[in-house]
Amino acid sequence: MFDNFDWTSWLGFPVALAIALAAALIVIVIVTLVARSAGKRNAWPNSLIKTARHPFRALVVTVATWAATAATFPHEELRPTLMHAFLIATIAVGAWFVSALVGFGIGLGMSRYRIDTKDNKVARRMRTQLALVRRLSTVVIGILAIASILLTFPGVEAVGASVLASAGLVSIVAGLAAQSTLANVFAGIQLAFSDAIRVEDVVIAENEWGRIEEITLTYVVVHLWDDRRLVLPSTYFTTQPFQNWTRNSSELLGSVELDLDWRVSPSDMRDELDRILATNKKWDGRASVLQVTDAVGGTVRVRVLMTAVDAPTLFDLRCDVREGLVEWVQEQNAGLPRQRVEIVQGEAQPTARKAVGKENVGLFTGDPDAENRASHFTSSIPIQRPAEDEADEAIDIDPESTGSAKKG
Repeated sequence: MFDNFDWTSWLGFPVALAIALAAALIVIVIVTLVARSAGKRNAWPNSLIKTARHPFRALVVTVATWAATAATFPHEELRPTLMHAFLIATIAVGAWFVSALVGFGIGLGMSRYRIDTKDNKVARRMRTQLALVRRLSTVVIGILAIASILLTFPGVEAVGASVLASAGLVSIVAGLAAQSTLANVFAGIQLAFSDAIRVEDVVIAENEWGRIEEITLTYVVVHLWDDRRLVLPSTYFTTQPFQNWTRNSSELLGSVELDLDWRVSPSDMRDELDRILATNKKWDGRASVLQVTDAVGGTVRVRVLMTAVDAPTLFDLRCDVREGLVEWVQEQNAGLPRQRVEIVQGEAQPTARKAVGKENVGLFTGDPDAENRASHFTSSIPIQRPAEDEADEAIDIDPESTGSAKKG
């Protein structure tokens, strides 16, 4: 029936296009049925359908339409332009499909590492690294797709030589313009593969407590304890000190300190601590210590150490222990801090007492040796004068001898 049919006419082109679309639909249905049949035995085919369904359908339709147009499009002058457009569309959709397949493969690998278990250090590290690899692969595929599209335009090969010749100057300018961005990109790669932080790690950054929620190429998102999000550049975790509470394990040691009165009994308080921890499910049983760490002034400082499986549990455990010990101190009424003042009346100071039989009190009082020492400080000091001054003093003192002295 179609032996004498002209496929390169304006009537044959839509017929060929319809046949191509029908064939594409048949391929899509067959592949979907096969994937769903395999999904009954395994879970990953269903995940593949959800991830790559749209790019696969777009790729099949684009290729089928391109083939029908190339074979039956009647306008010879518009055919090269139309073929170039189909080539660009195929490259773009193909990059989308490849990116979806790579993302599915990496996601399948990430699903093997569960982070909802107790010891999940390795799982968190692998998920962090795989997440970063997925983002890097998407960027690389996108760059390759753009480069492939650019190479389809005539004259780009000639421009490439001049671009390579000026690559040195361009790289310097680009490096200076994107210095901070590139620094964050390399810092993000370093964080992912140096195992400094991982997704779900508990950290203290900028004096804030939170969990690592997301690690990207340029920034890190910290989910704070009050549901705020702290967004920090990747360079922060490579240049600034921070605390990682789950670096090796999630188990932590916490403390509670109380300033109590001297009458408190540490042994009784220690028994009460054992009773509180024994009935508290948040305590993991690794350590329980009560010590008097200081005793100055009017109070003694009691420090209690306890352990828990992770930071949130430890915080709640510390609150429970503090509350229990406060109630115990109130019930005992022996450890409440008090201020003591001693008032002494009618007692003379030792330095104000008079010696018996003496009217005056010396500078030093006490035993005979002290009185002897005092005499050296309180007795008069003789002054020696020259002989001429003594003679003049004698003449002035004896007025009767003045005349005879003058006569002589």
